[in-house]
Amino acid sequence: MVLVRQEGEAASFRARLQPKASREAIVGEADGVLRLRVTAPPVDGRANEACLRLLAKALDLSVSRFQIAAGHHARIKTIRIADASADLVRTALRNLLEHPNR
Repeated sequence: MVLVRQEGEAASFRARLQPKASREAIVGEADGVLRLRVTAPPVDGRANEACLRLLAKALDLSVSRFQIAAGHHARIKTIRIADASADLVRTALRNLLEHPNR
């Protein structure tokens, strides 16, 4: 299960990003970290932007609510979602991982 924390008005979790993948997808979870693949290269922040767009689309939230709080130049990043409940994000991620084709 992805570890989601409440930080004031925001929820945060860690994600491992694989840039330059053949397709974009939420792959799964390992050791409490969400695993993502994006097609964008890790150049000029394009992979980071693709990561946030992928998560926003998957969770049906505005991309402006998402922010990379730590790990801008690393594969493992801390993602923060503004005005979000950790319980709701945890449930949404669990549903995504259990039913990936929805």
